[in-house]
Amino acid sequence: MEDLKAALNEHVDLVSELLEKFSAELRSGFGPAVDNFVGFFHAIDWKEPWLICLLTFHFFLLVTTMLSRKNVNFQLCLSLLSFSGVYFAERINSFLGENWKSFSSQNYFDPHGLFISVLWSGPLLIITILIVVNTLFTLCHLMVKWKKAELRHRARLVRDKQE
Repeated sequence: MEDLKAALNEHVDLVSELLEKFSAELRSGFGPAVDNFVGFFHAIDWKEPWLICLLTFHFFLLVTTMLSRKNVNFQLCLSLLSFSGVYFAERINSFLGENWKSFSSQNYFDPHGLFISVLWSGPLLIITILIVVNTLFTLCHLMVKWKKAELRHRARLVRDKQE
């Protein structure tokens, strides 16, 4: 019995050591990514009026999405508009990259489109995902409602035959 306890303790120590090494490796691997992410957001001048308008637009679009969660047709239109915004992000990026001096203090619009992807397409995709999840919940609710109506109808038919 003592040998079993000793072997079990050795195994627990080994697993604990492996988990510590794994978590340290993850932390060291994510460190540069987190530093780049923080650096990206520190490089942006968040007091620029057009950025405030962009964030306000995304906020109102999110609120509109949440308030219209019962209206599936309106949400379909919102998701199509959001997908259109993501689709045209590359063209928007090139247009804004050419004309950034007229509205901004610095050129955020690089050829790779990182800025436009993070601050334009990212929120639009998140809003679209929320719309899709809401649509799935609505469809599940509709299927349950339909099945209940079908069962009531069958029960009514059986009851009518018995009478």
